[in-house]
Amino acid sequence: MILMSPRRLLGPVATALAVAMVGACGSGLAGTGGSGKVTVAAAFYPLEYAVHQIGGDLVEVQPLTKPGAEPHDLELNPRQVAHVALADLVVYEKGFQPAVDDAVHSEARHTALDVSTAARLDLTAADEQEHESDHAGPEAERDTQHDHEAKDPHFWLDPLRYADVGDAIADQLGRHDPAHAATYTANAKAFRASLTALDEQFRTGLAQCRVKDLVTAHAAFGYLARAYGLTQQSITGLTPDAEPSPAALAAITDRIRRSGATTVYAETLVSEDVARTLARETGARLAVLDPVEGITTESAGPDYPSVMRANLATLQAGQECS
Repeated sequence: MILMSPRRLLGPVATALAVAMVGACGSGLAGTGGSGKVTVAAAFYPLEYAVHQIGGDLVEVQPLTKPGAEPHDLELNPRQVAHVALADLVVYEKGFQPAVDDAVHSEARHTALDVSTAARLDLTAADEQEHESDHAGPEAERDTQHDHEAKDPHFWLDPLRYADVGDAIADQLGRHDPAHAATYTANAKAFRASLTALDEQFRTGLAQCRVKDLVTAHAAFGYLARAYGLTQQSITGLTPDAEPSPAALAAITDRIRRSGATTVYAETLVSEDVARTLARETGARLAVLDPVEGITTESAGPDYPSVMRANLATLQAGQECS
């Protein structure tokens, strides 16, 4: 049997095909379970976690990005397209996962919540690193121009932005299920309280750091850096699997040596090779900082709060905080 590319399996005919394929496999499908719950397709882990926290037992959540998968690279299979089409609500971030954008545009225009507005995406890679352009040279500037113009999607690494997204999810769930709107609102308040406490832990823990430059594998930590007084210096920009040009690598190597940074941070879900090479070239140590894009058996904890607290401990050591 020859299957078409997932991105071409969009539209009413494709949805019917996807539903038939799911039914043939004997699997459940969002929107068809008859449970009385609000069915939600969540694009990637931080949105899945937020929906679970706010919806509780009143929602049935179908994650579109599986554990261990890199969400930037997500492609949707026919079953996932059907989940998008049949869910009561699709929670996604426009511009982060093109395959999800395509499916929402074709199948769920009136049932989707784009969280990017609530997240206040106002940071690009250029905002964090534009002062390096004098040292990078024209080759490095050309290689990173697209990333520099794109908005950083990693809002959840700033707990207070994440809390704002939680409020938006609660509001949307209440619209779909007015009988339980007060419950969703109360759960969102509890979600915000836990994130406010986490924010305070970061604010206190990173208040006195000798090293301000945060050298990361890709530009996932801009909102975290801005919130807590650090300056992100990424190796590959917003695309985690991109290969830096020799000029870009030379520029960040020079920056590390000038700034006195002592740690280069690799991350989960992507190769450590480039970060390891940079650490070796500069004499810095290698540590792992998790962008919390997904939870796996290799994660430092079972959920968002525990991984974020592990990140805080890693940052306190790597940035030499007292």
